[in-house]
Amino acid sequence: MSFRPLHDRVLVRRVEAEEKTAGGIIIPDSAKEKPAEGIIVSVGSGARNEAGVVTPLEVKAGDRVLFGKWSGTEVKVAGEDLLIMKESDILGIIG
Repeated sequence: MSFRPLHDRVLVRRVEAEEKTAGGIIIPDSAKEKPAEGIIVSVGSGARNEAGVVTPLEVKAGDRVLFGKWSGTEVKVAGEDLLIMKESDILGIIG
């Protein structure tokens, strides 16, 4: 199944958090926070302004991004847990 978000929304796959700290301490699953980093899976066509002109998004599929802790809506697409969020919820592109 293919899925493409509408307008200024993006589909994001979370990047899994590290299982060890820098000091080598293993973090159990129950204590892990959900990562606020992910990879863009697909993007919408862009935001439409008041004049009706579509402004393309700055992010593209494959970009590694940082987003707010409570950003997005969790969805299941083809059996995989993903997030749908607006481009404005993305804080920045990594690397």
